[in-house]
Amino acid sequence: MGELDDYLATLDEAERAVLTGIRQRAQELVPDADQGMSYGMAALRHRGRSLVGLVATRNHLSMFPFSPAVVSAVADELEGYSLSKGTIRFSVDKALPANIVDRVILLRRDEIDAALD
Repeated sequence: MGELDDYLATLDEAERAVLTGIRQRAQELVPDADQGMSYGMAALRHRGRSLVGLVATRNHLSMFPFSPAVVSAVADELEGYSLSKGTIRFSVDKALPANIVDRVILLRRDEIDAALD
């Protein structure tokens, strides 16, 4: 268990299921990702940098790729979702499509790798 798993355990079953699915997929795509804190939220980290944060609020779920460029790269495919500079908001009833989750995670991983190599 780590910070993100501890956080996910506090959520209701439906929220936990959606966000745990994203966490599991992220760890499949980036096996060396570890759990930690980033910008005050539980997150997965890759090579010491924030990969993705997952949060549940009263009104929505959020995926934070910690990168405006990554959000911009998938924005055209997210009509009907609420976006901000570094956040993608969704709900249990309107979860993010799996292909978008994969793209966000892989784009952010590649961004981190490019900055460190």
